[in-house]
Amino acid sequence: MRRDRPEIGLGFQSDKTAEEYAELARAAEAAGFDVLSVFSDLMYQPPVFPLLVMAGVTERVRLGPACLNPYSLAPFEIAGQTAALDLASHGRAYVGMARGAWLGDVGIEQTRPVTTLREAATVVGRLLGADDRGFEGEVFRLARGTRLAYEPARSRVPLLIGTWGPRAAALAGEIADEVKIGGTANPDMVSVMRERIRVGADAVGRDVDEVGVVVGAVTVVARDGDEARRHARREVAMYIDVVADLDPTLELPSDLLTELRGHLQAGRPREAGAAIPDDLLDRFAFAGDPDHVAAIARGVLEAGAARVEFGTPHGLTDREGVELLGREVLPKLR
Repeated sequence: MRRDRPEIGLGFQSDKTAEEYAELARAAEAAGFDVLSVFSDLMYQPPVFPLLVMAGVTERVRLGPACLNPYSLAPFEIAGQTAALDLASHGRAYVGMARGAWLGDVGIEQTRPVTTLREAATVVGRLLGADDRGFEGEVFRLARGTRLAYEPARSRVPLLIGTWGPRAAALAGEIADEVKIGGTANPDMVSVMRERIRVGADAVGRDVDEVGVVVGAVTVVARDGDEARRHARREVAMYIDVVADLDPTLELPSDLLTELRGHLQAGRPREAGAAIPDDLLDRFAFAGDPDHVAAIARGVLEAGAARVEFGTPHGLTDREGVELLGREVLPKLR
């Protein structure tokens, strides 16, 4: 999905009121952000709720979930929610799909993830495109004649696949518009992901540049950069040991991960965060004063990312963070 310039977006957790989402969305669009995403994390509000609220109070920004999974939400439901959001936003929706995380906690096994993602995307595409020929896959099926009972705003909505893995990235190279690498601010991962996408793009004769790489991570911006980084450390510590193992460009000392895991298992997130070195924090978060946050994001964009997504909590408070990102970080990236 080629665009004239890289996009800058915001990623929101689905834990707020409708009034809060409306206020944040208005502020984000007025500031000039391009995309608003809502996470679809286990046991949080379904992202379609805040996305529909945001669609009703904005006119320009693209909107979508990052990401829905086809294990807990059937593809026909994904298609319906996507069509509803696209109608509500007058054609500004995208749909994000991923294998999902932590589903074992609710008794869902995530078998055959690449096949499941491929077939789910096929079902969603056929329903949005009013293709009623039916589909017989290994995981999903549509009976001949099955179609949405209403007219979608568009017959095709841009598809984002969230992944770190090479096989899902190759699938994205075949069928997706964007790939999101979540939980990183590491510019070195952009070229790694680009080569993984290339495998699938080459297999179907597609230009790899048609697939944009999206980089998103915990973001905390504040005028007091030290306080912002202290806050970000607590956020990042809870997942850094998982994401670090997925990043082939990083070599972390084993004693650091052991220390982090020990603090986390003992319920000491503050101490775990304090153990993260400054240079490592910059690989996992956009955190600091506006100049520092802009410098990290600029590095990601210069590495070839099509979009940077500043994730929750944005600042010491959401509203303060969104305002500061829009007023003092965004202009430095244009």
